[in-house]
Amino acid sequence: MGLRSFVEVFPDSHFPLENLPYGVFRPTSTARGDGSRPAPRPGVAIGDFVLDLSVISAAGLFDGPILRDSPCFLQPCLNMFVGMGRPAWKEARLTLQRLLSAEDPTLRDNTSLREKSLLNMNEVEMLLPTVIGDYTDFFSSMHHAKNCGTIFRGPENPIPVNWFHLPIAYHGRASSVVISGTDIIRPRGQGYPTEKSPPYFGPTQKLDFELEMAAIVGPGNELGKPINVDEAADHIFGLVLMNDWSARDIQAWEYVPLGPFLGKSFGTTISPWIVTLDALEPFACDGPKQDPQPLPYLAESKHINYDIPLEVWIKPAGHEHPVILTRSNFNNLYWTLTQQLAHHTINGCNLRPGDLLGTGTISGPEAESLGCLLELTWNGQKPLNLIGAARKFLEDGDEVFFTACCKGKDYNVGFGSCTGKVLPAIP
Repeated sequence: MGLRSFVEVFPDSHFPLENLPYGVFRPTSTARGDGSRPAPRPGVAIGDFVLDLSVISAAGLFDGPILRDSPCFLQPCLNMFVGMGRPAWKEARLTLQRLLSAEDPTLRDNTSLREKSLLNMNEVEMLLPTVIGDYTDFFSSMHHAKNCGTIFRGPENPIPVNWFHLPIAYHGRASSVVISGTDIIRPRGQGYPTEKSPPYFGPTQKLDFELEMAAIVGPGNELGKPINVDEAADHIFGLVLMNDWSARDIQAWEYVPLGPFLGKSFGTTISPWIVTLDALEPFACDGPKQDPQPLPYLAESKHINYDIPLEVWIKPAGHEHPVILTRSNFNNLYWTLTQQLAHHTINGCNLRPGDLLGTGTISGPEAESLGCLLELTWNGQKPLNLIGAARKFLEDGDEVFFTACCKGKDYNVGFGSCTGKVLPAIP
């Protein structure tokens, strides 16, 4: 039987005591005399509520040796807390599970403190959980890599030989990472020329989603000092859902020889709640068999992945109800989170608390497990029929929804949702 909280948690909730994901929010129901908006503050999700960690901290309820005198929960972002490392994370988790349990009277029986610290989710605005200094996007799903290579280069050699030796990635644009619910404006750019005409210029005609997850970096590393692959998990605070929106026509024209640029940098959406690796530990599973054997700096003693079911839904413009497009799983990744992080730092690159590391599109082997429209429609050659709406790629007004939820015994560990709506290009 799952843990019991004095806060009502429905059986299908993503946010029971076993989860307690972290986010940053701003109350919307609190008015100030000067008309200013309340400051952002850290919180954790419990059922349909957000626990305000700034209130809990100010009340002196984080009484462990690491957090007792720390101002980490009085900050407008989670960077200080995630940078404190696993001992602080474990201390906070144990304290919060105790305070929110049905048996502990500290918060349960203090009406004033309870009302001040627990806010209904419909009374808050969710914000980016960390200040993201840098954002890197990997390319770690073999099925996605094979499909993309086949589409663009043919079936003879779809995956380049280096892909099986190292986790390939590119550096993205941190400034255009946005929180779930933010509209995405259709980007403009260049596309392939046709016959003797110059390159196309205008709104992308191949706007796509990419089903990804992303790791939030905890403690970083000093410049010049790599992170050992067997210690990399201690540098990963947790995971969020991520939609790395892509303009496929812009990307295809620009990416040789330096990789993605304007086809990716116009917008990347992440979900607001960071699910910690501690909460995901019960869903750890064996990592994939890797052939050839990775080089020693990538050969980890605990080669694990996570069983996280993933779904993509789309609500076509003008329709009332969404339809499911994809059911995939995080365990379809060939390169693990820890291998990705270790490779990122092997040259001495310094990561910092709050940095974002995307997994790349997570596609499975089945047709219904493909993680983007590029694959689902085979680059527009096989349009989808979505409740009467044909789609090759996304159209203005379409809304995309990602969700993920691990199923435990009598409880869930979920991520909530990652959503975005496509708006027309700016003339």
